[in-house]
Amino acid sequence: MSFSAPPPAPENPADRRTFVRTTLDLGDVLLQPWGREAAERDTMLEGLIAAAADPLIALWNPLATADRGDALAWLESRDGGWDRGAGASFAALTATDGALLGSVTLRWVDRADGLAMIGYWTLPAARGRGVATRATRAVTSWAFRTADARRIEIAHAVDNEASCHVARRCGYRPEGTLRDSHLFGDRAYHDEHLHARLATDPEPADPTGEPTAYGNPATGRASGTSR
Repeated sequence: MSFSAPPPAPENPADRRTFVRTTLDLGDVLLQPWGREAAERDTMLEGLIAAAADPLIALWNPLATADRGDALAWLESRDGGWDRGAGASFAALTATDGALLGSVTLRWVDRADGLAMIGYWTLPAARGRGVATRATRAVTSWAFRTADARRIEIAHAVDNEASCHVARRCGYRPEGTLRDSHLFGDRAYHDEHLHARLATDPEPADPTGEPTAYGNPATGRASGTSR
């Protein structure tokens, strides 16, 4: 009697679609994973509290980081996303002194299908400097290259023109309008523009400058916001 080994189990696409903690060096800006270690720096907690209080972020990308306890819980949640390989949340910091500039977050919408969403926000002092555009471009390319993302989407409120500029400069093509798509910080539903990039799309030309932008990492919208 002869025995043969069972055929290998088919590969699960989700097994290779995992976000692994990485620091992305943009020269004057560093993108470092959000997580528990950030809680060791008071300036990071203060930055998250300041972001929650900013009127534009509060409108287009409300953050549950109004005090130190909330900020710690938010960081714990970001760490959990990294632990599961399901979310990649980066703090944008100045390379010289580590000051907080903003945040970019990527999350799987359908991990097995390779579908993700990306969102971003910047603090007032960082706006107009191209931070959101450069950071979003870098995280997008990283996700296509290392996590086998197939399609990444940005959705932003129609009234949030800054986010639309960022999306276009990052090569995210407009695909239509989603009616009454998302409940924003004013407790009203807003129409959103949907943008997307495919892994097979060419890299966009280098951007020059950028208007104000913020985005929603928690949900993956953009505004300068993403949900």
